[in-house]
Amino acid sequence: MKVKQLFYVLLAVSVFIVLGIKNTKAIQQQTSEKNDTATFATGCFWCGEAKFSQLKGVIKVTAGYTGGHTEDPYYSLVCTGTTGHAEAFNVIYDSAVITYDELLQAFFLSHNPTELNRQGNDIGTQYRSAIFYHNQAQKERAAYYIKKFTEEKIYPKPIVTELTRFTVFYDAETHHQQYYKKHPTQDYCRYVIQPELEKFKQIFKDKLKQ
Repeated sequence: MKVKQLFYVLLAVSVFIVLGIKNTKAIQQQTSEKNDTATFATGCFWCGEAKFSQLKGVIKVTAGYTGGHTEDPYYSLVCTGTTGHAEAFNVIYDSAVITYDELLQAFFLSHNPTELNRQGNDIGTQYRSAIFYHNQAQKERAAYYIKKFTEEKIYPKPIVTELTRFTVFYDAETHHQQYYKKHPTQDYCRYVIQPELEKFKQIFKDKLKQ
């Protein structure tokens, strides 16, 4: 990780500690069920699934498509950028173990929220940064951090993360599920996902599954 990137990561972590800890139970108090759902888009859904599935309290991560206008989308169609959908992932989590605030922390520190419609060499609206909130509490927490990060100038460029109400989620094809786990030696997995995953594990080493 470059020195400048590390600086922004550490600064963001410190802001989460200061702003987030006192409110970590905000979501739990507004949900009646122990298990809850969060939906994010951080670029390639293979990367997002591989990272978030490492976190303690995360029960299941499903890669899929959401945020668009085309019904029953499929991978090659979404890749054209004409469906409006983002490559995204649903996170089923135990809110007694990991909070929505902690998932937001993982969201902001697992990708670059200042890159518009791309992450690295993956370019297109399907690779946009987005938070799809399921309820008012999630919307308020996400908006809170975006506002605070912007005010504190945590990132050198404006945050472009889209904050959108969750509507419908289409599961990606079976071969896209747990892609990194199934194909660790594939070139994209080796040269893109693996370095990102190792960086993620370093940042969240105290929150990983055993």
